[in-house]
Amino acid sequence: MAEITAISVLDGRYTNLTKQLEDIFSEYGLIRSRVFVEIQWMKFLAGELKLFDLNEEDISKIDTIAADFSIEDAKAVKDIEKITNHDVKAVEYFIKEKLSAIGLNSAKEWVHFSCTSEDINNSSYALMLKKGREVTINILSELLVCIEDLGKKYKSVPMMSRTHGQPASPTTVGKEFINYAWRVREEIFHLENSTLSAKFNGATGNYNAHSFVLPDIDWIEAGRKFVSDYLGLTPLMFTTQINPYSYISTILHTMIRISAIIIDFDKDMWGYISIGYFKQRLKEGEVGSSTMPHKVNPIDFENSEGNMGIAISMMDHLAVKLLQSRFQRDLSDSTALRNIGAVFGYFIIGLKNTLKGLKKIDLNNSAIEQDLSDNPELLAEPIQTAMRFYGEENPYEQLKQLTRGKKITIEALNSFIDKLEKVPEEFRKKMKNITVDQYTGLAEKLVDKYFTK
Repeated sequence: MAEITAISVLDGRYTNLTKQLEDIFSEYGLIRSRVFVEIQWMKFLAGELKLFDLNEEDISKIDTIAADFSIEDAKAVKDIEKITNHDVKAVEYFIKEKLSAIGLNSAKEWVHFSCTSEDINNSSYALMLKKGREVTINILSELLVCIEDLGKKYKSVPMMSRTHGQPASPTTVGKEFINYAWRVREEIFHLENSTLSAKFNGATGNYNAHSFVLPDIDWIEAGRKFVSDYLGLTPLMFTTQINPYSYISTILHTMIRISAIIIDFDKDMWGYISIGYFKQRLKEGEVGSSTMPHKVNPIDFENSEGNMGIAISMMDHLAVKLLQSRFQRDLSDSTALRNIGAVFGYFIIGLKNTLKGLKKIDLNNSAIEQDLSDNPELLAEPIQTAMRFYGEENPYEQLKQLTRGKKITIEALNSFIDKLEKVPEEFRKKMKNITVDQYTGLAEKLVDKYFTK
């Protein structure tokens, strides 16, 4: 029933595709991350700065608060929030209640010590993005392997290209898959190597409260060490109250490029299916149209295209919005950030549908071969290039007059070659012997080169 009544398709129609993001980007996931950050800060204050005492048993107990955080715990935090009307303060009070329950009343006031809410929030979002990125890279890698496998499988299958939608110099089916594999692989590298940054420097980024109470501590180094060693994130030194979020913008712009590449791929696959180069496997019981029984539609690639478009729109907005905040802080980023899970949701739906589409296609060799044999005029390129090399007059113009916008025969091409005066006889034989399906250049070697890197 929850799926049927959901407002968003992420929790409704496509819930099975986005389920693995629930624990990361849901309200529960955000609260759990906040609890983890608060607990880590307590441990840092006790263990690194020696501001209060926690023995090994105490540490084990407070670690359990974060490690065993449950849906029921998240509901308890939300109940507190109804009173506080402040989400992070509710987390603080929740942890204090837990500390009282395990006999650590003396440690309660070290919860959220010298922190602003944004210290907790920005760190939590960075940790969530770290997990979300891992899920995303795993799915992207699966898609990449699928594209690479098709590149290997069809490495030597000649195929007529289309530039401006018109017949163009042949390639191989495999090489066209590898073109996309290379593009996706490059962006995975950028996504994997993007930093995840957090600030933990107080209300306006200057450690004001920290240094007022404890001026002898090097708080700049302490903040750096906490973010780096206790959270596993890249420390930010120069901020206002909020994280400037350049790192999120960088990640989102990488994902925008990936989305655009996937849309490009979806459209090409849609086109190749429409002209018959690929057939889609039939599944018992499925229908392609409510009125036309013959239809087998490329719906997975269309679905991917649509969802990637939504993802791009949201990512483009967030990548710019999150870089802006009035003076030292306004709250407009907070509500925007809560949509980060939706961005990953639409992105992953797109990836999974492209992958689903690829697993349902088979090459239609007869259609590909027919196009190659029907377009001998594609050999005008190598013929005029050879004419240039051997000094024939106006080679391009001669071939243009013979072939542009026309269907010609092999016999007509051979007759043209026979009349050449400067091309040696031996090379004229080579020109007459080449066929369109053999004219694929170094496509196969380029596929091999990709896999040797």
